[in-house]
Parts: sequence; structure tokens; C-alpha cells
Amino acid sequence: MNIKEAKKQIKNAMRAYFTKDEHGNYIIPVHKQRPVFLMGPPGIGKTAIMEQIASEMGVGLLTYSMTHHTRQSALGLPFIEHKVYQGQEFDISEYTMSEIIASVYELMEETGIREGILFLDEINCVSETLTPIMLQFLQYKVFGRHSVPEGWIVVTAGNPPEYNQSVREFDIVTWDRLKRIDCKPDFGVWKEYAIDTGVHPSVITYLEIRPEDFYSIESTVDGKTFVTARGWDDLSQMIILYEHNDIEVDEKLVRQYVQDPKIAKRFAVYYDLFNKYKSDYQVEAILRGEVSDEIMARAKAAGFDERVSFTGLILDAASAEMKRVMDKDAMVKSLLQSLKTFRKRAMEEDPCEVMAQLIAGKEKELSGGRKAGTLSQDECSIMIDEIEALTGQMNQIADVKNGQEAFAIVKKDFDRIVGGLKEDARSVRGELSNMFRFCEEAFGDGQELFLITNGLTVSDHGTMFLSRYGCEEYFRHNKDLMIYDKEKEIDKILEDMELSEY
Repeated sequence: MNIKEAKKQIKNAMRAYFTKDEHGNYIIPVHKQRPVFLMGPPGIGKTAIMEQIASEMGVGLLTYSMTHHTRQSALGLPFIEHKVYQGQEFDISEYTMSEIIASVYELMEETGIREGILFLDEINCVSETLTPIMLQFLQYKVFGRHSVPEGWIVVTAGNPPEYNQSVREFDIVTWDRLKRIDCKPDFGVWKEYAIDTGVHPSVITYLEIRPEDFYSIESTVDGKTFVTARGWDDLSQMIILYEHNDIEVDEKLVRQYVQDPKIAKRFAVYYDLFNKYKSDYQVEAILRGEVSDEIMARAKAAGFDERVSFTGLILDAASAEMKRVMDKDAMVKSLLQSLKTFRKRAMEEDPCEVMAQLIAGKEKELSGGRKAGTLSQDECSIMIDEIEALTGQMNQIADVKNGQEAFAIVKKDFDRIVGGLKEDARSVRGELSNMFRFCEEAFGDGQELFLITNGLTVSDHGTMFLSRYGCEEYFRHNKDLMIYDKEKEIDKILEDMELSEY
């Protein structure tokens, strides 16, 4: 299966393991829960999906690469304990708590989170001395005399032996105690992730043209050459940062991440061509609806590769704008809930003190979420923006003691923020319309419109924006998608984002 299907299987297993009976006890106790074993080639996103799962399910995450651990760090250090059995004294060996188990308890103490994922990577590549201990752990969830706490799911990962010479084969007894999930590289699934997370459009469009270069591991006379999803993702991040700092992106940089000389050279040449398209087409002008006759004529005459590159450029620009609006939308929704609490408490307590406590609570939630891995980078940014908004409102009511008056000031500022959000959404909706109109005239009903419509559909931020704010041209090109009317009905309660009814 692909990594997206594997993610779904893991989430389903976690929901089952987290199920409790009427007395609040886990129906399947920890020692009976089969650890998930995620088997797949390197660099396809095994660790990434665990971070996504923890964030989406709101649970903690601790990640360990088992190749970095020794018998002592996993099991604990021995010490002599003096005990008395049936009247006789004995010195016996005991073990301190495992570093891994201790980290779970420490995270629980620091964050207050009681459920989570203990993710052990490269589990089938441990040292010879650690192997028996790991097999015991997989069967009983115990290191030494200390077990994984209730509420913590064990997920492991490893590479097939053809990718790693250090792999140790498990016997049938061990496999029979694991929930094994095999996954393979899949460009279509990775593309969904790439669009949603802002992978550089040059990478996405290059792989659209040459999907066979997405994942490759080969043995040559000069050694192994390889390209992985992780390599493309990491290269994308460096390209974005190099461009931000006006540093040249060349083949030498590409080879550091794409470790196949032929593919690295092809992409480096394409990247230069991609930048030429970026300069020639003036995407920002197209989104503003300011299209010159020259650009339209060039788009109509463009070849396949150039058209694909153009769709990547304009889709990336539009997606970034939709993400900006939806991040602000998410912040406003969260801010609305905070201000409901503020209004209720400010009528009886000091308004400024109430606001200070709300801010402190948000800061604690942000800190705990970062430590536990329950917040994504985007969620952290949204929470920081909310804290800044609340801080600004607290400054506005610094000398106000009357709760009703303080709320009126806060509501006015909130309405200003909502007004800005609505204006931004209208502007982006207009840009989407301009994008579709340009493509309709330049490409007719060709593949380019399909690529753009599909790119908007697979993007979480794209579908959220379209479901909330709409775009007539998009739905005309994607008639089978009924999400808009359904989501509008569900979201109606917050349509105007106003506090007046409270």
C-alpha cells in the first residue's frame, strides 16, 4: 500500500487501541496491543506520517532511532539491591528505568498528555546485544522491569533487507506478535502532500513531467545511486531558503540531495528553465487579471513541458494565497472561542486580568503542544497569531475596569480582524477567477485545467478555502465535487464570525 493508506491503517489501529469500556479501562490492555510495524524503503515518509497522526489525533509523540541505542540505554543500568527472602538476605541485580520509558513519563509530566505514540524507527537494525531485549519489548512492551504506560501505542518502522545490510530478520514468533504494514513509494500520494505543504513548484512540476525520477535506488559500477521522497522534500526546502537569501541554486546543491548524477543534472537544467518561465509569465499579473497579449500568445503556443511548468507556477502562487487566508480563518475561529470565554468572565472579574489569564493559557498550550508533538508548524503559527491578537486587545483595555465596556472595545477590534479576513478572501477568490479565465482562453479544456483543478482539490487548504468562500469557475470545472454545498451548510453557524449573538 502507499504511505497515505498506511497512515489511515495506523490511525484506525490507534482508535481501536484507545477504546475504553464503561469503567474507563482500555479494552485491549497495553501488553496485548500488537505494535504496528511499518515496513518500507527509506525516505518515503514513515516518520513524517507519525508526526501528522500525532498532530491530527492530539496525542503525544516520542521518536527514537534504535540504531543509536545500546543495551544499557534501552534496558537501564544495573545496580545491586539488598533484599530479604524467607528470612535470608540476598544481593540481587536490579535495573534503573530505561531511558526510553523514562522519556514517556517525562513528557506526560511536562505536558499533561496521557495518550501518545512511542515511535521506534529502524527497529530491525539494532545491535546484536540489543536484539533479544527488543524482541522481548515487542512482545510484552517491557524494558527490564518497566513497561510502557497505559494509553501509549507502540509503532515501529524498518527497511526491507534489500535496502539495508544491517537488517536482522525476525522469526515467525515475533512477526506473529506485530501488526505489519508494508508500504511503497507513490508519486501521486506524495504530490498531494507536496502541494499541501508548499514543496517548491519546480520540484512538483519536474516530477509531473518525469515521474520515473521520483524514487529510484540502483547499483552501478560506481556504487549505489538513489533518489527518495525525503531527498526531494529536503531539496525543496533548501531551494526555498536559497532563493530567499539570493543564493544560486546549481547542480552542486541538487547532487547533495538527489544522489543520482543523471537525475540531478536533469533537474538542475530544468530548474533554470523553470525560472525563465517564472520570469516570462509574470504569474502575479495574471492573478490580478492584468494579462498582456504577449503572455497570452506565448501560453497558447507553449509546448507540453512549458505548460506543465506554468500550471505549477500559478497553482503554487494561488495555493499560497489560499493558505494565508485559511490560516487567518482558523485563527479567527479560535479567537472567537477565546472571546466568548472573555465576555462571560469579564462581567464578574477584572477584564485585563481575565485577558492575561487567557493569554497565559494559550502560551502554555503552545509550549505543551510543541513538546508533545501534538501541534504542527502551521498550528503553532496560528496560535502565535492568536496570542498576538489577544495581547493587542489586552493593551487596548489596560485601564478599563467595566466588563461591558471592555468587551465592546474587544469586539470592535475583533470585527476589524474579521473584516480584514473577508476582504482577503474576496481578493483571493478574484485571483482564482482570473487564473481560470486565463487558462480557459489559453488552453481551452486541455490537461492544464485538469492539473490546476486537481491541484486545488487535493490540497487541504484549497478544499477548505473553496468550501468556505467558493469559486464559480472551479466548480464549473469540477462538477462532480459536491463539497461546497455540504460544507457551506455545516459551516453556516460561523458564516459571519460575529460576537453580537453572544
